[in-house]
Amino acid sequence: MKKKFTAVINKEEKWYVAHCVELDVVSQGKTIEEAQANLKEAVELYLESFGPEDYPGSDSEIIFYPFEVALNG
Repeated sequence: MKKKFTAVINKEEKWYVAHCVELDVVSQGKTIEEAQANLKEAVELYLESFGPEDYPGSDSEIIFYPFEVALNG
C-alpha cells in the first residue's frame, strides 16, 4: 500500500530542510535530493509505529500559495 504526502523544502544556510506537512516530520540534507531521501526514510520510520488502519494524515487536498503581509516598521 502506498500513501501520498506533501513535502516543503527550504534552504537554511548550508542545509536543505524537508518538512512533511501532514505528519509534521522533518529531516535535512546537504542537497535537495538528500533531504528528500532523508524525509522519505523519516516518514517511513514514523509510520512503522502505526497499524495500517491507524495511519495518521489526511487524504484532503493541500493548497499552497504565496502571499504578502504588511509589516510595521
